Amino acid sequence: MRKIFLLTLLACCMLLGAVAQAAQITDVKWGVNKADVLRIVVDVTDTAGYAVDMEGDTLNLTVNADKGAQVPHSKAVKSSLADSLKIVDKGSYTVVRVPLKQRLLEKSYKAFVLKKDPATGRPFRVVLDVTPRQASYSGSGAATTVVSNRPVVSNRPTKNNSSIKKNTVIKTSTAADKKADKKKSSSKNKNDNKKNDNKKNDNKKNTAAAKTETTVNKPVNKSDTDKLAVIKGNGRFRTSGGLDGKIITLDAGHGGSDPGAIGSDGTKEKTITLSITNMVKEILEQKGAKVYMTRTTDVDVFGPNASDAEELQARVNVGEKYNSDMFVSLHINSSVNKNIGGFSTYYYPKTDNDLRLAKNIQNKLAANFGVDDLGVRQANFYVIKRISMPAVLVEMCFISNEKELTLMKGQWFQKKTARLIAEGIEKYFA
Repeated sequence: MRKIFLLTLLACCMLLGAVAQAAQITDVKWGVNKADVLRIVVDVTDTAGYAVDMEGDTLNLTVNADKGAQVPHSKAVKSSLADSLKIVDKGSYTVVRVPLKQRLLEKSYKAFVLKKDPATGRPFRVVLDVTPRQASYSGSGAATTVVSNRPVVSNRPTKNNSSIKKNTVIKTSTAADKKADKKKSSSKNKNDNKKNDNKKNDNKKNTAAAKTETTVNKPVNKSDTDKLAVIKGNGRFRTSGGLDGKIITLDAGHGGSDPGAIGSDGTKEKTITLSITNMVKEILEQKGAKVYMTRTTDVDVFGPNASDAEELQARVNVGEKYNSDMFVSLHINSSVNKNIGGFSTYYYPKTDNDLRLAKNIQNKLAANFGVDDLGVRQANFYVIKRISMPAVLVEMCFISNEKELTLMKGQWFQKKTARLIAEGIEKYFA
């Protein structure tokens, strides 16, 4: 009997050990781009949660994964922000400490994750971007805490767009555009062609530079050089005059092979986002808008086994193809801190209207729910930066928060959220 007990106890210990080793850090890399933004990349064998916080003059990136034996305890860094980073093994988790040479301001650092990409052999990665104070900020500000553990696909920043080397550009135009083009003089067309050629050359230079920044000291994988079809719309969008007749593209986050964040009961982000996005579409169409969706079912937009860049660009292409007036991407947030909850809306200031759109939607959500208002935030997310029209990415509460998980599964929450997002969009066009 005692022997059976000991064998059972040993089996349990082995099982717990296997679970504890499920996620392990295999490498910690760093790089600095031309804007002097310091990027730290943590390679992990499996999905892992993370948190970022300031401790005095030290920026800490905590990853819920064991430190691999091959990972050094420290690394030298050549940056205006830091001279070194330390990798501290805490047993069940690991802390990457970055002693800073200057005080950071609010939104000076941004953390996110990149999903495992079988096509390129890249592991799950936790990424931390740190921007020097003089690069984007002036005045004073307080440091902020960033938390998330979501395998975000559509939140991939364009700085990591290493899959794009040569873009195949497809321009779309309306019948009115074609008539207008016929009226242009041949000399103007020649000038325009020269400008377009220059822009393409600049794009090639920029993407080549991006590769150097993100691959750090590793050679570029040949699979990263695949062509990526990029659709360019007419570049015109309407920002007022009411909803009637406006063209809006809605993006239901994740889908198909990518479930997005997953709740404690197995609820998948991709399911919630699609349900709410369908409801928003119905409301907007009732008010006279023409609405397109990047996906209407549980599928990958580009297709199975796509790279991150292919999947994200496929979503952008939908908005460009239909010359949309607006692009709205809907997501569910997640965090290692299960007490964190609330709505947040992200924008990239590529036009004079992105921030205004984000505020209109966030204000509606924040004023009508009894959850935290996490505010409007600027971010370098692929889909809202790469698309030409005003765009936002809305995080509709936290799937990691048990109370909000229960809420988001219910029709009441989904219908109300959809209605408020639609009202925010309507106010933007008012």
